[in-house]
Amino acid sequence: MNIQSAINKEVFIPCDERMLVAVEVRRRKRKRLSFLPTGAKGDYTTFICVSVTNTRPHQLLITKVKRFGGSSSFTRRSQWTVEQLRQVNGINPNKDSPEFNLVFDNAVDLWLASSSAEKCIFVQILYHACQIYWEGKAGSLGKVSHQRRASAHHEVGAGPSDCSPGSASKALQAQQKSYIPARQTEFINCQSKLTGDACTMNLIIYRCKAFLNRMQNKMVAKRRRSQVQGLPGQRATWSTMGNVVQRVNVVLRERGDRLTRAEDKTVELMHKTQQFADTAHKLALKFSK
Repeated sequence: MNIQSAINKEVFIPCDERMLVAVEVRRRKRKRLSFLPTGAKGDYTTFICVSVTNTRPHQLLITKVKRFGGSSSFTRRSQWTVEQLRQVNGINPNKDSPEFNLVFDNAVDLWLASSSAEKCIFVQILYHACQIYWEGKAGSLGKVSHQRRASAHHEVGAGPSDCSPGSASKALQAQQKSYIPARQTEFINCQSKLTGDACTMNLIIYRCKAFLNRMQNKMVAKRRRSQVQGLPGQRATWSTMGNVVQRVNVVLRERGDRLTRAEDKTVELMHKTQQFADTAHKLALKFSK
């Protein structure tokens, strides 16, 4: 089970939520020291997750999840609704980069993702989740507004005879003004391929890049662990190198045998060619006489 599946199973499923994406991050700028000790640097790993509730009306949530050193469990730390997310800043609109900012009503977080591909996946999924959420929100508000207008017309028709059409329109305008739509999340300095319509292929490419980056990190970590362990790791390394050298020797031996056979055939063909040439020369001399 990968990390995202583990986070979803341990943190979000028990809360009747479904996680859409998670990105491992670290701060680009250290926060001010607090009075409470938070542990040494590197004692925990931080993930920024996007989830949606299963109950209606659906809520889109941004959650900070941490996994502390020496523990395999995940802890939910902070959570915001998408209405509180004011801005997503991609920092550089011209190239892939791991930096991004999240601006909330009461906080500004400067993050650095584990790779540029991980950040691009996060921004792309968050953007399209916001689009779907705000479109659904606008549709539900339109239905409520239509119902209230209908109820207002019904009340005006059933009221006293001194109620005029002008008073009814004023009542409708007052009700419309009472509905203030929430300010949507703003995406700035983000690449157009992350916020455009043709996103499926880009998402597949970024997932492949993220997978390759994670595999590379695992290989580097494994190599470092083998170096720290000392002699056993060196033995394993030498054993692996010995297997590689042995395979190379087998391949070279087979290729050498092929070259030898080819050389023998070439020499045989040369002899036959020389014999044919001698015979042709003798025949030519005989017919010329």
